Amino acid sequence: MEINTARRGPQGKESSVFDRLGAGRGGHLNNSSNKICKFWLSGRCLKNPCRFAHSETPDVATIHRSRQTPYYPHSSNALVSNTWRRGPRNSQNVQEKVVNHKSSKNVPGKSESDLEDIKKKSPESVSESSSECSVVESDSNLENVVEEKPLEHVPKKTAEMVCEFWVQGTCVYGDQCPYLHSWFRGDKFKRLAELQGHSKAVNGIALPLRCNKLCSGSSDGTIRLWDCHTGQCANVINLGSEVGSVCSEGPWLFVGLPNVVKVWNTESGAEYNLNGPVGQVNALESVNDLLFAGVEDGVILAWKGTCESNLTFQLAATLKGHTHGITSLVVGGGNRLYSGSKDHTIRVWDHENWQCIMTLNGHDDVVKSLMCWDKYLFSGSLDCTIKVWASTDDGCLEVIYTHSEEQGILALSRMTDPDVKPILYCSCSDKSVHLYELPTFTDRGRLFAKQEVQTLQIGPGSLFFTGDQTGLLTVYTWLAN
Repeated sequence: MEINTARRGPQGKESSVFDRLGAGRGGHLNNSSNKICKFWLSGRCLKNPCRFAHSETPDVATIHRSRQTPYYPHSSNALVSNTWRRGPRNSQNVQEKVVNHKSSKNVPGKSESDLEDIKKKSPESVSESSSECSVVESDSNLENVVEEKPLEHVPKKTAEMVCEFWVQGTCVYGDQCPYLHSWFRGDKFKRLAELQGHSKAVNGIALPLRCNKLCSGSSDGTIRLWDCHTGQCANVINLGSEVGSVCSEGPWLFVGLPNVVKVWNTESGAEYNLNGPVGQVNALESVNDLLFAGVEDGVILAWKGTCESNLTFQLAATLKGHTHGITSLVVGGGNRLYSGSKDHTIRVWDHENWQCIMTLNGHDDVVKSLMCWDKYLFSGSLDCTIKVWASTDDGCLEVIYTHSEEQGILALSRMTDPDVKPILYCSCSDKSVHLYELPTFTDRGRLFAKQEVQTLQIGPGSLFFTGDQTGLLTVYTWLAN
């Protein structure tokens, strides 16, 4: 016997029992009312069919919509230039977007006339076309906008990312791949060699004077000596504890370990242990006959080398002030020592009278790296900013410029290129090292690694080195014109 499960609807159309019970598209009746049955919600509805919906599920058509994912990944920097201009106050015709840079008035390399020209640009041009300008923050007081370039100026490879399939040797797209098939981007330097041997992160690189060996220290508890001519590992010193930092002064090599600093003379072979630190020594800095060690407990120890009968190191001072571990040390002009810490501050010390002369509060996270260039102090932090400090008329230090990155700053270093232009190296937590030309922070290239680069070191001539968390030490060189 054939059972007919369809009935005529109000318009003469057949509707199934499934639809009439409220379990059709979206779980509701195809009527003008989309209200939910309150008796069904309490489990007491006895009507079948009920003219109210027996489901809270939205219409399927509103859920399953086609997604058009572009093949080329979105890059926040792909369409943005470094042109800053004045935007309208309280503009309601622009969308919202956070702009990295906080202010345009301190941008290095911008003259007053340039800024005046920028200010004279018509505010109406900001909202004239969404394809011609970027969007700004919701804060109505924010006046900086970034001008976008037309699509025809976008380079072919928009993704600042190394192709994972290329790394494995399985990428089938070749030149058509939107990702990079190289470990660096830039046209005036090249990758010379990879020094493999460490099994954990490289935390320090040094080149002692009059020594043809490159020294690297790692969390795997070893110091490796690499032949500078062949790139081969010439010797491995097993220290049994994590190496937190490495530095050199003349023929002396200093290695920071938990609760001790080891000292070697690469010419005579003499070896010393400097006791006193409590915890891991994360930062070392030497100048002339002074050695500074920054320790995990927030204390800085200073030793002075003496040449009486034999060269020895005597503890000269213990500098206290930081509330958390020391992460970076650098010596600047005017007998000043700068220290960065996990307490988010930078302290300035006079290393003649061993007094703290000022504390700099400008970062919102760990200060990972400090660097002196000319009369300026550069500080990099996990708060994703590089701050440039300069002296005021009264001798204090103030921030004159802030450069923002998308990721936290891990290490800073600098050198000059073959054109004698100063280059800043900025390692970020996105597994890359950015190269900027100072003082304008003009992009000069980028280095990529499999893991975060914790260590940067400048070598003789045009050489520079990186050490990452996989234990790989990479050698680069600038190309002569």
